[in-house]
Amino acid sequence: MARPPILTLSDIALSFGGDPLFSGASLSVGEGDRLCVVGRNGSGKSTLLKIAAGIVQPDAGTRFARPGARIGYLPQDPDMSGFATLGDYAAADLAPEERWRAEMAMEGLEVKAGAAPDGASGGERRRAALSRLIAQSPELMLLDEPTNHLDISAIEWLQAHLAETRAGFALISHDRALLAALTTSTLWVDRGKVRRLDRGFSEFEAWRDKLIEEEEAERHKLDRLIKAEAKWAVEGISARRTRNQGRVRRLAALRAERRAQVQIAGTAAMALDSGAQSGKLVIEAKGVSKSFDGRDVVRGFSMRVLRGDRVAFIGPNGAGKTTLISLLTGRLAPDAGSVRLGANLSPALFDQNRAQLDPEASLWETLTGDAELGVSGKNDQIMVRGRPRHVVAYLKEFLFDERQARGPVKALSGGERARLLLAKIMAKESNLLVLDEPTNDLDVETLDLLQELLADYDGTALIVSHDRDFIDRVATSTVALDGRGGAVEYAGGYSDHLAQKRDAQPPEARPAAKTATKPAQRPEPAKPARIARKMSYAQARRLDLLPAEIDRLGAQIGKLEAFLADPGLYARDAAAFARASDELASRRAALEAAEDEWLALEELREALEG
Repeated sequence: MARPPILTLSDIALSFGGDPLFSGASLSVGEGDRLCVVGRNGSGKSTLLKIAAGIVQPDAGTRFARPGARIGYLPQDPDMSGFATLGDYAAADLAPEERWRAEMAMEGLEVKAGAAPDGASGGERRRAALSRLIAQSPELMLLDEPTNHLDISAIEWLQAHLAETRAGFALISHDRALLAALTTSTLWVDRGKVRRLDRGFSEFEAWRDKLIEEEEAERHKLDRLIKAEAKWAVEGISARRTRNQGRVRRLAALRAERRAQVQIAGTAAMALDSGAQSGKLVIEAKGVSKSFDGRDVVRGFSMRVLRGDRVAFIGPNGAGKTTLISLLTGRLAPDAGSVRLGANLSPALFDQNRAQLDPEASLWETLTGDAELGVSGKNDQIMVRGRPRHVVAYLKEFLFDERQARGPVKALSGGERARLLLAKIMAKESNLLVLDEPTNDLDVETLDLLQELLADYDGTALIVSHDRDFIDRVATSTVALDGRGGAVEYAGGYSDHLAQKRDAQPPEARPAAKTATKPAQRPEPAKPARIARKMSYAQARRLDLLPAEIDRLGAQIGKLEAFLADPGLYARDAAAFARASDELASRRAALEAAEDEWLALEELREALEG
């Protein structure tokens, strides 16, 4: 017999003083569901998760959670006030004897447990918040932008964890690679409604476009019908007036139906203008080094950036990506080496911390108050790529209405703030774009448009991003920083850099697998029916990752065995004993599977190299 859903929302309505955010929105999440929640910035995705988590109360409708169900919520901006360390925050919901759960999660996410929250970076705080959620072992996880501020290694760890978990989850994210790899259902938040597609994100866009086409066809049909009825009303209403009152009422009803329809928002009309052309050589760095407090950020780095290049910078949080870009653009002086900038450069900066935005200022003031954009004597106009434009008309191209234009920046969602900053940058002519985490919080449609603009941009772009799909789509080369002063440039995007990095390693330099105790009578790994000339990229990448995964699983098993060794545990807390026993069995099975997979891949590698 099927169990009831873990969480159900029915006929939810909510408004914040203006137009309704939701009207008649419903959703249902059951065991093992893997949902992504998508929609335009400002459509209410985060608010929907807050309603699901019981944090925001709707104006109407019902929320039902299955009695006893464990539901965990990851907010975009976790409140860590009152906690001395990130470790204390991660373990806050656990009894002292179950703190091992938080320790295991923090170990996987590489959380600095002793660090103070006030001095922690956005990425460190996000890792701690994820550790807290995972440690709770919820049956349903509500995740609001979990990859924001995470570096690529942490994103890959989270992706692997979510792929293995038996819990259901609803996920908001701009990371296409993550969504495509994990989700099996899609919730589209659109104009106050929640529509469900029982397929993953990879099939969402085609489904969405089909629905929009059908909706437009229905709208055109209704417009034609209104036109025909209106013509009859003018030409035939005087004759047999009494009998035709029904038809008059029908015309009024059709017009009311048309007014009630909420037309889908168009794509932001963003545009880039590189203005005057820069010289062919944009940046030349020779032997650049920089250190802070005795730690090398970059050491002996050299590169040439030519006009039209799109260079992506990747690496762990704190590795120095933003510092390296500051060195390359002349905003920071190197300790050693030299940086030469090309002629006629006009840079524009997109700051990941949105420091260029005053939260108390209105959107109107944000643009008209910019010395480079304002028009002398006119407080309602700005210069957009050399031409005066009314500030509201320009903001409408970035999907802001007049009410928002007069409202404060602090009322905007994260994605809307990103769009506002893009509006400031794109109003100026620039031939060198510096984009520091531009994809954070952007909706899929705006992200697609930004990719297209960068592809057609005549200037040069330096991009810091942890979005693997975005880098693959736009980068002509990728600079990978290791966090120890090393920085290497690779041709192409993120996937290209991984392949080149693997190919450059001699066989003896590749990671060796841990020697693990093997179960008795292990089945012989299956040999491939036909040997290919070389391992596929996916096989080679998996072979590199498996030793670390085997080590991690072995450490987790050790902690669980030590926890279960307490002779009084069962009498004290039978439920904790049962959960830990289940976890131990799961980890042992995962370890055996990982060891089997490593053996099969290693045998394949030896056969190909032999």
